[in-house]
Amino acid sequence: MAECGQKALSLLEAARSRYESLQISDDVFGESGDDSSENPFYSTSGDSSSDNYTSESNGDGQRTGEIAGSHSGGLPGSASSAQAEEEGWSDALRDITVPLYKDTCGPTQKMPVTASAMDFFQLFVPDNAIQNMVTQTNMYAKKYQERFGSDEGWCNVTLSEMKAFLGYVTSTSIHRCESVLSIWSSGFFSNKSIALIMTQARFEKILKYFHIVAFRSSQASQGLYKIQPFLDSLKQSFECAFRPSQTQVLHEPLIDEDPVFITTCTERELRKRRKRKFSLWVRQCTATGFICQIYVHLKESSGPDGLDTLKNKPQLHSLVAKQLCRNLAGKNSIIFTGPSITSLCLFEEFEKQDIYCCGLLSSRKSDCTGLPQSMLVNPEVPQRRGQYRTKMKGNMSLICWYNKGHFRFLTNAYSPSKQGMIIKRKSGEIPCPLAVEAFAAHLSYICKYDDKYSKYFIFHKPNKTWQQVFWLTISIAINNAYILYKMSDAYHVKRYSRAQFGERLVRELLGLEDCSPTQ
Repeated sequence: MAECGQKALSLLEAARSRYESLQISDDVFGESGDDSSENPFYSTSGDSSSDNYTSESNGDGQRTGEIAGSHSGGLPGSASSAQAEEEGWSDALRDITVPLYKDTCGPTQKMPVTASAMDFFQLFVPDNAIQNMVTQTNMYAKKYQERFGSDEGWCNVTLSEMKAFLGYVTSTSIHRCESVLSIWSSGFFSNKSIALIMTQARFEKILKYFHIVAFRSSQASQGLYKIQPFLDSLKQSFECAFRPSQTQVLHEPLIDEDPVFITTCTERELRKRRKRKFSLWVRQCTATGFICQIYVHLKESSGPDGLDTLKNKPQLHSLVAKQLCRNLAGKNSIIFTGPSITSLCLFEEFEKQDIYCCGLLSSRKSDCTGLPQSMLVNPEVPQRRGQYRTKMKGNMSLICWYNKGHFRFLTNAYSPSKQGMIIKRKSGEIPCPLAVEAFAAHLSYICKYDDKYSKYFIFHKPNKTWQQVFWLTISIAINNAYILYKMSDAYHVKRYSRAQFGERLVRELLGLEDCSPTQ
């Protein structure tokens, strides 16, 4: 008995060590909060645009309860086991080892201890990018007035005015005001401390003519041409400023609305605001929350990559995944995916590039081509929680695990025979396959990030799609800037929360302060 107790204790300590290794020194936002993910297979936010990681048992679309289970032997093979053997899938399991990660994790540039919020933000949106906005806005205003008549209230915008313009719009992510024009009002969301930097009339003029690309060139395609150069620059700066950990997630981040607005707006307003004409996919580091790469897909439009012509969603999502992982070849990264991306064909293609995967499968959302049918149908025999069966083909494992429903995982990143453990506050420590533990731990961390990340979206809601994408990506850049700040020496001098960092950035954009965290 004593030996069993010591063994259980050592397993628990090992699991806790693995969990702790996923986190940076403290919460990525520097603020306390409840665990956002009671069930690690879905995000707790109600209207997430991300995949809902749910069980498919008995056709139940409800989100499942907490994960629980214990190791048990595999179930007897079904009638189609022989067919699975012929397709190369076998019940014989063997250990696999993912090669060592061929990269380091962390910021690529050491920032000085005196670095300000503006310094971190300009790693992604430097002065030359803002100056381009100045040039293009003035060009657009000139052409607009040549066509529709002069605007006597207009004069060319300057670099300092453009920074102030960005600062005003960014302030809506901190003070949660529905309209940026509320800053100059006398209501609850007015902000006299920053309203004096620019008049409301001047702000509205800049807002009217604001452009990233004023005119489309003959080579430019339709779609996001008005913002594409900025997106390309932002993607490059994300890649250059930070090296992610070995484990990363491909998913759609939450783009939530203000809950106060949702409860007060009319049904017509709500329906109008939810009609986004684009989807945003990201590759995100699971150790820090840093968004390493973004991909914007326009719905119902033509584009140079041809993704718009694909009506098959798994095929579309597979190509999105390839776009997001273009720079990972040869590094031995481990990628976690949701059901819409997970597929045998994609995982095998990634494996040839030394990219390893662990994904949740869904018979409704996933491309199940090449997978044994015996593992995709629910057995008629009642299951015990924690019971699972596994088949293997080469380095690829297909796991069917039961916990108030059937969860299926496809992975070549974890040995199918190795055991892990899920730690739950109410249920205690629960053994499970290592792939299940890894998926749960990494996805729950990303869900926690998402819940906090959505609080700091810029609330300015323009009608034009390219402007929606612009302010969304600016929000991502500010969140990334804060993560780099937390990993810098400047954070140890003055520990700003995410909200304080945002307020600091707004004041520096407005020119109210030119100081570092040391002051």
